[in-house]
Amino acid sequence: MLSHIARRLLASLPVMTFVGLFVFGLLYLAPGDPAAIMAGDQATAADIARIRVALKLDAPFPIRFGSWVWSLLHGDLGLSIFTNQPVAAMIVQRLEPTYLLMLMTLVISVILALPIGVVAAWKHNTASDRMVMVFAVLSFSVPSFVVGYLLAFVFGLQLRWLPVQGYVPLANGVWPAICSLILPAVALGSVYIGLLARITRATMLEVLAQDYVRTARAKGAEERKILFKHALKNCSVPIITTIGSGVALLIGGAIVTETVFAIPGLGRLTVDAILRRDYPVIQGVILLFSFMYVLVNLLVDMLYTVFDPRIRY
Repeated sequence: MLSHIARRLLASLPVMTFVGLFVFGLLYLAPGDPAAIMAGDQATAADIARIRVALKLDAPFPIRFGSWVWSLLHGDLGLSIFTNQPVAAMIVQRLEPTYLLMLMTLVISVILALPIGVVAAWKHNTASDRMVMVFAVLSFSVPSFVVGYLLAFVFGLQLRWLPVQGYVPLANGVWPAICSLILPAVALGSVYIGLLARITRATMLEVLAQDYVRTARAKGAEERKILFKHALKNCSVPIITTIGSGVALLIGGAIVTETVFAIPGLGRLTVDAILRRDYPVIQGVILLFSFMYVLVNLLVDMLYTVFDPRIRY
């Protein structure tokens, strides 16, 4: 297992190198001059040229890329063009709400989607099954930001059960922090719940038709035990694969959801950086998300061996 983890980490190096080349190339591909943006509207050509030299923007691409990679290896993501603060520090300040939002979304989605998918497969071609399929189609059809506005209107403005906007840090209490993220997590997970429920239902239908399930029923095994202990366990590999692949969906959705609910996380930081053309911040956030996605895929590979002993590396 350790050798497999080491090989996977080594195999991720070319991926991260490609991502690094792409995000660094944003400076060249994106319109606008960072030096002119920093200098402001009243700057002269000499001021812009001086800033460009100070930032080494006049150096050849390979030299600048090598210097940037060397700084990355030392934990230096550069300085924000607008705030002049270290990018690493800005990202660390925004990590907590984004990671907690994604974790809550995953937990809520798995808790709701798996039983729904199992029941839909168990009650195949019944009213319950059709209701689940209608819900899954609706969850795919309605964008998460629309769900977010509906939840905020009903549970925040009308019923006043949960806060509509903002985030309460964990330092001010665990429960207030969770309450501030319930509506965003449900809105973000709406698509994810439908996806997981459909995958669970389809996989369970295939497993429930296997001989060992019919044998267990013939022996008089309890139906709940057959569904959740025997059948669901054998569906775990495709479900775990879907959960891991869905992390990319959550990353993209978190940017929109944080904007809707005014959560000061990495999503809001990314949107603000794009609007201001703050390239170092954009580069840092993209690199962080890419590295996180690589780690999630590695974790998914490791979970395969836990849920299916036949898989060995």
